This record gives sequence, C-alpha cells and structure tokens, in this order.
Amino acid sequence: MKILVANKFYYVRGGDCRYVFNLSDMLSKHGHEVAVFAMQCPENLPTLWSKYFPSEVKFRVNSSAIKAVRRLFGDKETCTRFNVLLDDFRPDVVHLNNIHSYLSPIIGELAHRRGLRVVWTVHDYKLVCPRYDCLRNGEKPCVACLSNPKNVLRYRCMKNSPFASFLAYQEAHVWNFKRIETFTDAFICPSHFMAETMAKGGFTKSKLHVLRNIIDTDKCWQDSNRKGNYYCYLGRLSHEKGVGTLIKAANTLPYKLVVIGTGTLENNLKKMAGPNIEFVGFKQWDDIRRLVGDARFAVVPSEWYENNPYSIAESQCLGTPVLCSNIGSLPESIQEGENGMTFKSGDLGDLQNKIRLMYKTSFDYARIAEKMRAECNATVYYNKLMDIYNQL
Repeated sequence: MKILVANKFYYVRGGDCRYVFNLSDMLSKHGHEVAVFAMQCPENLPTLWSKYFPSEVKFRVNSSAIKAVRRLFGDKETCTRFNVLLDDFRPDVVHLNNIHSYLSPIIGELAHRRGLRVVWTVHDYKLVCPRYDCLRNGEKPCVACLSNPKNVLRYRCMKNSPFASFLAYQEAHVWNFKRIETFTDAFICPSHFMAETMAKGGFTKSKLHVLRNIIDTDKCWQDSNRKGNYYCYLGRLSHEKGVGTLIKAANTLPYKLVVIGTGTLENNLKKMAGPNIEFVGFKQWDDIRRLVGDARFAVVPSEWYENNPYSIAESQCLGTPVLCSNIGSLPESIQEGENGMTFKSGDLGDLQNKIRLMYKTSFDYARIAEKMRAECNATVYYNKLMDIYNQL
C-alpha cells in the first residue's frame, strides 16, 4: 500500500510530530511505501520529499502576513505542490495530521476529489475549536464553540486580539465540520474524550475511531524496577499544564519533586519553588528515561482537556505509575490504585492528599510496564490501523 502522511512540520516539535515519525517508520517497516508532505522549515529533517513542500509562512505583522493568511484557506502554491506530489507518488491513502493554518485542509479535499481514501489523526481540538485547545483566552476550559464558532469573536480567544480571533473564526467558517467530514473517510481519535467532543461538535460517530497513540515501546525500557525517593513532572511549563498548582502543593509536602522541561512560566515557578523542588530543564530521551523510570510516580496536573499525552503512556511503559487530574482524556489511562490515581483538576487540597497517598501505596511496577507495553506497542497499533484503512 502507498501512504502519503501529511503534517505541517517535519521535525520533532511536539507530540503530533513524534506520532508522524513513529507512524511513518511503522508503515515502512511493514513494507508500505510512505511519502510525506509538510511545510518547508529550517528545522525539518532531511527527506527526499522536501522538494514538494510549500514554502514556510509565519503569522507575524509584516510584509509576509498576506501570504500567511492566504495559506489558511488553501493557497495556490500548496495546491500546486500537493497535486504534483499526488501525480508522482499516486498514494492509496492520504493520512492527515496537524495541517491547519500552515498547510490547510485543502490537501484533504484535493485527495478526495481524486477518489483517494483520506484518514485524519486528530491531535488537538482544531476541528471543533477555532483556538485549537478548548481554552478561553488560554486560561480556562471552554467548549462554547462546539455549538457556535462565533464565540471565538465574543471572547477574543486568539491572543485576546479581535483581528486574530476574526481570522480564526473565518478559518473555522470556511473549513466547517460539514465540509471537512465530506472529504474525510475516517478520523482517528487518540482518546474517547476526543471522539465524544467531536461528536458533540457535529461529526458523525461512525467516522470516529478511537486508537491510542503509537508508542515506541522499545525505547521505554528499564533494566530494573528500582525507584528513587522522588516524584516527577515532565512537560511544558505553562499555565494550562497545571504545573503552578503542582508547585504550590509540593511546597507543603516533605517529598522531593523533580521538574523536567522548560516553558514560559519557568522563571516564575522557580521563584515560587521551595528547597525540595529541583528544576532540571530540557532533557534528551536517555535522561528522561532514567529520571522518569526511577521516579516513585509521575504527576500530570493538567488544567485543560489533554488528548492522550505521551507523558502518561511513556511513564507507565517505564513502570512508573501516574497521578493525573480528572480532566479530558487523562482518566482513561488510569486504573485507580493499579497504575496510578486521579485528583480533581486545579484542586490544591486534593492534589496534596493524593501525592501523600501515592507515596503510601505499593504498586507493581513490573506489571504496570508489562501491561502498557502490551497495549501501546507498534504491532497492536498497526493491526488496528490496517483494519481502518481496509474498511474504507
């Protein structure tokens, strides 16, 4: 089978990019021909397919802003380059990922017009939320746009800017769910919560397939199940991640917290933190594997609707139980007392109590790792993905 994988970036920028590389590698290893389509960026990894990529656009107030705005709705350059790629590669399936704004959904429509099967893995809420993350002004969860996308104008959800919010609304209006659903044969949702949210936004349930993100389980391996005397946080240091609430809770407790990652709140969080909190900054995977694998447990304190983040699955693959907030898709990964626990999102007191309880609870670390590797390995994912491809 020949599969064309599309994503706006072709370097490891976030979870969507990691998924694209894992997906492409998995398909290639099973004998499929894989091509990629993305936007030109200096950070892109080398690929033979880069000659088809449309030029880079950036949404800034400068002379290139008009070019960036045109890209939202499907500019001539993107259409031309994608059509040439379709002519040359002749795929059986076009597998879309994060394509809004920098490529635009026009590529799915172009593929559909040729009678190609179109599959879309949904990494964020862009198909039902003009802001993409279901956060009102980036601060609190909001689903108002599921019923009326004009709410992005009412609340100025994009950078608190009337103009940016207007552009987001126009993009959502042009690429509305009816139009997108017309050219997409199947949506792959990494969580039941995502599938339910899309259904509330108008998408047909029969097209929504729940399939958890593929994990490279080979790299999630610990030689032993020894655990250190600390717990950890791994992720971006930003408001919606709930890390501020975690720091407040950790300051009141006698246990050591190791914070892995960087972000806009890093300096403020360091000023807040007491002596029992260590910030280790950005780390490569070998260090992450050691720090997370040796932790008593990991904390995912998010205060927004996470969509099956890698941090939970990878922690559990390493045999590390997870304490996470009970919001969005997060509770789907937790069997209380077996591989972790949940607490009420944003509730400082509940988080404090659950951290204490996690320290007192005995977990079967080897069993946690064994079960998660069995659920999220590439073979399981591949078989389920092929079922979806072949049903179309």
